[in-house]
Amino acid sequence: MPLIPYVIEKSGREERAMDIYSRLLKDRIIFLGSQVNDEVANAIVAQLLFLQSEDPKSDIHLYVNSPGGSVTAGLAIYDTMQFVTCDVATYCIGQAASMGAVLLTAGAAGKRYALPNARIMIHQPLAGMEGTAEDIMIHAKEFKKVKQKLNHILIKHTGHPLEQVERDTDRDRFMTAEEALDYKLIDRVIEHMEPVAKTN
Repeated sequence: MPLIPYVIEKSGREERAMDIYSRLLKDRIIFLGSQVNDEVANAIVAQLLFLQSEDPKSDIHLYVNSPGGSVTAGLAIYDTMQFVTCDVATYCIGQAASMGAVLLTAGAAGKRYALPNARIMIHQPLAGMEGTAEDIMIHAKEFKKVKQKLNHILIKHTGHPLEQVERDTDRDRFMTAEEALDYKLIDRVIEHMEPVAKTN
């Protein structure tokens, strides 16, 4: 289990310790720094909904450093990002691969960023199937629907035609931050924190 740093928060004469992620949440910052699974998705969805209830107008800042993971868990985060009234600004640090890349590009238009050495990767979803021949056919049909759903999300947020997205996601496609900018997965490559990354 990774060590989670704690910080001391001072308020007047009082001091209290809180984990670093809770402290970041006070500044409307959410961190996705792992594989996407149901547990991670539930925590991020809860944070999005909490920040929405705290202030439905101020931006939420989602930092992504993820190799991807469960499609259904990722779509739960994606749908909540679209559901809340706050703009969700996204930042890629390290990597945003597979479902991580989908969440990166799902940020509010004009507010999708990557740091200079970030790596982004898109591809078609992966699946392993077992069972009877009939079950495998059912799962294969569902897998095809999931693939189409993810492609249409990329189309929505990049503006690329279906044929291009299908071609580009047929195999792993790795991009630098600048290449992701050219591909319209992000809106800007940033080197230094600017006022846009902070809220009052």
